[in-house]
Amino acid sequence: MNRIKHFISQSFIGGVLVIAPVIILLLGLRWAVNGVQSLIAPMTAPLVRLTGAPPLAIDILVVALILLSCFIVGTIVATSAGRWIQNFIDAHLARFAPGYRLIRDIIQQMFGANSNSPFTKGEAAVVQLYGTQSPARATAIITSRHSNGWYTVFVPTGPNPTSGFVYHLPPECVEPRPDIKLDAAFKSIISCGAGSSELEIIRSAAE
Repeated sequence: MNRIKHFISQSFIGGVLVIAPVIILLLGLRWAVNGVQSLIAPMTAPLVRLTGAPPLAIDILVVALILLSCFIVGTIVATSAGRWIQNFIDAHLARFAPGYRLIRDIIQQMFGANSNSPFTKGEAAVVQLYGTQSPARATAIITSRHSNGWYTVFVPTGPNPTSGFVYHLPPECVEPRPDIKLDAAFKSIISCGAGSSELEIIRSAAE
C-alpha cells in the first residue's frame, strides 16, 4: 500500500514539475502580450479603423515597426553624430525629468550597454563579508579594483540577482574566481545556491 502511495505521489509531483513551468511561461507570455497591446493601442486602434485589417495583424505590424525603429536609432547612435545627438537629448531630458537618468542607467546595466555593467563585465568571486576569521562565504561579482588592492563587489540576492548589496573589501577577503563564468554564477544565485558544489564555490574553505 505504501509503495502505491509513493508511486502516486511521485507521479503527481513529477507531472507538476513538468507542467507547472509550461503554465507559468504561458501566463508570462500572455501578460507580456497584453501589456504590449495596451501600450501600442493608441497606435493600432486608428490603423484598425482606417484599414479594417485584423487587430492581430496591425499589432504585429506596429511591433515590427517599433523594432525596426530601435534598430535604426541604434545604428544612428553608433556614429559620432548620433552620439552627440544622444548626449544632447540626455542632458535636456535629465534637466526636465530627474528620474530619466536613473531609468536609463538601470536599463543599460540590465542589457550590458554600460561598459561597467557587472552583468557582462564583472568577474565572479567568493568573498568573506565578516572577515577572514569567519567561515561564512558569499558569491559575489567584482565590479571595481582599487589602487590600494581593495575590491568593490556586488553580492546579489537570490532568486533575484538584479538586487543585492555593494561591499568594499580588503584583498584577503576576496577570492577572484575567473574559472566561474558569470552566467553559471547567476544561475546558481537564481536557484538559491543550487549547483554551488559543481562550481566549487567553497573549495578554499575546505583547503
